[in-house]
Amino acid sequence: MTVQVAPLTGDALHAALDDLAALRIAVFAAYPYLYDGSEDYERRYLAEFTASPDAVLVAARDGQRIVGAATASPLAAQDDYIRGPFVHCGIDQAHVFYFGESVLLPEYRGHGIGHAFFDQREAAARSWGASHTAFCAVVRPQDHPARPADYLPLDAFWTRRGYAPVPGLTGTFHWQEHGESEESGKPMQYWMRAL
Repeated sequence: MTVQVAPLTGDALHAALDDLAALRIAVFAAYPYLYDGSEDYERRYLAEFTASPDAVLVAARDGQRIVGAATASPLAAQDDYIRGPFVHCGIDQAHVFYFGESVLLPEYRGHGIGHAFFDQREAAARSWGASHTAFCAVVRPQDHPARPADYLPLDAFWTRRGYAPVPGLTGTFHWQEHGESEESGKPMQYWMRAL
């Protein structure tokens, strides 16, 4: 497998947004997100996320095809619903770099690309001057009816990367999942590490 992982900036970043939108819809449709997304929503969300001059989009390409991507930007550039839990917990946002999505098609998993996504985003965070990086993940009950029998959460991978869930640092994201007629709130747990 020959996959190149590299950050995209400027015109290359904006040219990749449609591909990233399609990836988010495809990957997040699976458990645990069960996301029922639309390309229009995705384009708006991604354009907003990447509007920060310090935003990073790391792409994994198999030839010219984008098969995975990960985003990051300063926490202070994020919407209130992302920043709010940090304010509530008294965490200084000024030195935190926030990692958005990390999406990779299933057939490309297990080859170190996830580590490359974290390596490159952490490098960008250090260059920016961050003292910490953070991301969040949806919380689902162990007995969720859509949970596949062979589902393995990513907690062990994140822990090996030096991340830990922060007690009390939780939030709510809204999206429409498969089987829902409209968006509903989903509990999210934030994870952090010091750089």
